[in-house]
Amino acid sequence: MTEDGGGRLPWSFTAAASGQPECADECCATTPVVDHVGRQRRTVLTRRVRLLIAATISYNIIEAVIALAAGTVASSTALIGFGLDSVIEVASAGAVAWQFSSKHPEARERHALKVIALSFFALAAYVTAESVRSLLGGDTAGHSPAGIALAAVSLVVMPVLSYAQRRAGRELGSASAVADSKQTLLCTYLSGVLLVGLLLNSLLGWSWADPVVALVIAVVAVKEGRDAWRGQHCC
Repeated sequence: MTEDGGGRLPWSFTAAASGQPECADECCATTPVVDHVGRQRRTVLTRRVRLLIAATISYNIIEAVIALAAGTVASSTALIGFGLDSVIEVASAGAVAWQFSSKHPEARERHALKVIALSFFALAAYVTAESVRSLLGGDTAGHSPAGIALAAVSLVVMPVLSYAQRRAGRELGSASAVADSKQTLLCTYLSGVLLVGLLLNSLLGWSWADPVVALVIAVVAVKEGRDAWRGQHCC
């Protein structure tokens, strides 16, 4: 087994080698070990993760362009924040893509987890700052049909991508693949918040709804970032 740059195997692959979980976190006790996955099956799963990451990156790029454009037209900080979140997700998925481009992806897992964790922290910081600014009297967003349509589509697409990647990552025993799938799932929550916020703003004029719920998402992002940094993602 190849070691990473720090001379220590990532927790999920270390557990696979020893048959025992390295961390004390209860979720590790149920993590499937890589040694139980045959070489042929592992190759199939690795290819599947690569394809799912490519699909996630492609969709997020399209999502970012539409959200940033629609947000600028409508002066919507929520839409602009959603677009920037998509950019952060591209960075996260790119880190996992870099990991699985290697013949020995386990050697790069710890580094990929660090990038994913930093992406979570950056997302939380931005969402918090924009939410507070909106609550303190930021610009009032206009009606955005494009933003509503985008949020609705993302609310359908993102859970599918997240579930598929999480399932493959779980069977493969890759903490980074599971961590990235959780970031994709977080985008689902943001899509729901964005959709509700845009609808309430358009139909009832409740401009405060979106930033309040977004603060809850920021708290979740901090927790996921902390877990990714420690390598404690349940598979």
